[in-house]
Amino acid sequence: MSDKILKFSASWCGPCKSLSMTLHGEDLGVPLEEVDIDASAELSSKYSIRSVPTLVYVRGETEVSRLGGAQTLAKVKEWIASV
Repeated sequence: MSDKILKFSASWCGPCKSLSMTLHGEDLGVPLEEVDIDASAELSSKYSIRSVPTLVYVRGETEVSRLGGAQTLAKVKEWIASV
């Protein structure tokens, strides 16, 4: 199965921009897919996204874990390692 991280965010969201800068250019060991909640309402609904930014670790089509809010790079890597 293929693992990936869905990063749910919005262009108007300050914490989303902060998280994007934190993750920019980083090799997380898992592909990171950006999802704009305004442009992808159906996918956002599928994963019950209630706030942004939200990272959702997906294995195949199944959610394995999620992490919300603007996080540090260390916290994101720690979260990935725990999955």
